Amino acid sequence: MTDLLSIPPLQLNRAAQAAPQVFEALRGLIVSVTLEPGTVLSRAELAEHFGVSQTPIRDALLRLDEEGLVDVFAQHATVVSRIDLSAVTQAHFLRRSIELELMGVLADAPASRRLPLVQNLKQQIDNQVRFLVAGEHRNFADADRAFHRELYLAAGMSSLWDLVRQRSGHIDRLRCLHLPTKGKTQGIVRGHRAIVSALQRGGAEEAREAVRGHLSGTLSYVDEIRQRFPAFVRG
Repeated sequence: MTDLLSIPPLQLNRAAQAAPQVFEALRGLIVSVTLEPGTVLSRAELAEHFGVSQTPIRDALLRLDEEGLVDVFAQHATVVSRIDLSAVTQAHFLRRSIELELMGVLADAPASRRLPLVQNLKQQIDNQVRFLVAGEHRNFADADRAFHRELYLAAGMSSLWDLVRQRSGHIDRLRCLHLPTKGKTQGIVRGHRAIVSALQRGGAEEAREAVRGHLSGTLSYVDEIRQRFPAFVRG
């Protein structure tokens, strides 16, 4: 299990509020499974690690609790939560429902709107391939999310992306556990290329079908992931 002291401390922007920065740093460590389920988070140790008082630490932990990424035991401890398979299923349903609709909007848009998006998505894929070759799974996962975020922004649905991100902590952790599986990252890149090709041609149903196939991957491996990491998963 990773010790917090082995993780380089975040260099906070002292001109900005500390709590949101601590929240994002801890969320990234949890979602990437750098901080594994079951890790105890001490407010005092976190405050020392980030060089802040315990107040922003408390606020950050409360936000993580709201997303279900930590379990807070009053007067006792805060622990990184196990991956909740019910939350995984609901987040997958939410994201698939939204992105299928996004594909219709984007694929039916005029070529003058689609082509700049296609170019941006191709650059995102180039980033993914670079991280794939280097075996940098955390950076690859970030680039994967950046690809999908681009779709929401292009459709003018940035608030929906914020909602999906807030609900996706459990499924993102499941994906991170699955990424090192042979062929997984290559499959993600193929799925992204299929989405881009459909958008480039302007085929709404083809684009929706590409999204259906792309988003089905991790859930079909839930049982295998649960067998490999029984202490990390519940439900």
